[in-house]
Amino acid sequence: MTVRVLVVEDEALAAEAHASYVGRVDGFELAGVARSGNEAARFLEADRRVDLLLLDLHLPDGYGLDLLLQLRAAGYPCDAIAVTSVRDVAAVRRAVSQGVVLYLLKPFTFATFRAKLRQYADYRARLAEAPLQVAQHEVDRAFDALRPRADAVLPKGVAAESLRHVTQLLRSAGGPLSATEVATGVGVSRVTARRYLEHLAETGAVSRGQRYGRSGRPEVEYRWTDPATDG
Repeated sequence: MTVRVLVVEDEALAAEAHASYVGRVDGFELAGVARSGNEAARFLEADRRVDLLLLDLHLPDGYGLDLLLQLRAAGYPCDAIAVTSVRDVAAVRRAVSQGVVLYLLKPFTFATFRAKLRQYADYRARLAEAPLQVAQHEVDRAFDALRPRADAVLPKGVAAESLRHVTQLLRSAGGPLSATEVATGVGVSRVTARRYLEHLAETGAVSRGQRYGRSGRPEVEYRWTDPATDG
């Protein structure tokens, strides 16, 4: 069964990109785009066949999770995936407590977006296959679809455990680090360190800069992105 998706996103370029992404994932159909919480509520009042919200948390007329509470109270049962730059752990905890099924951090690649939607589709399919009265293993099987192996959405050559070590080092550094410094701190080769750093840069977790040494030749340095600067 096709999953009908409503994109709730106030930034024009992001809304357009997310809408385009939905159309590229098999089994999903774009129901529409709402640029505010009020617009999303009006859309759902007119069309109750929406299955999934791609929900930004910062909307011009309120907080995305508050909108979700209002929709639940009004009897809209659609699921929600948070699509946001909010990295605050308190926000993540609140999202889970309010029924957000997945949490997707901006910026992201289409591959990561597609992986999240496929997780959700798998979750729905497993529930659809289950009998009306489920056993524990059937519940576990459905929820397992929302918790794949970390390596599943990582590019080739990037392992979850090594990525965690690089991330921890950058977060605790208090300033930018070069690939050589990361390699020394983590205990890998410079080439390997740079692969992980470039992956983090592509996902928006770190920013690149230039450092000029004694030789006068520039060296790329990587700084962990401060969550406080996220929109």
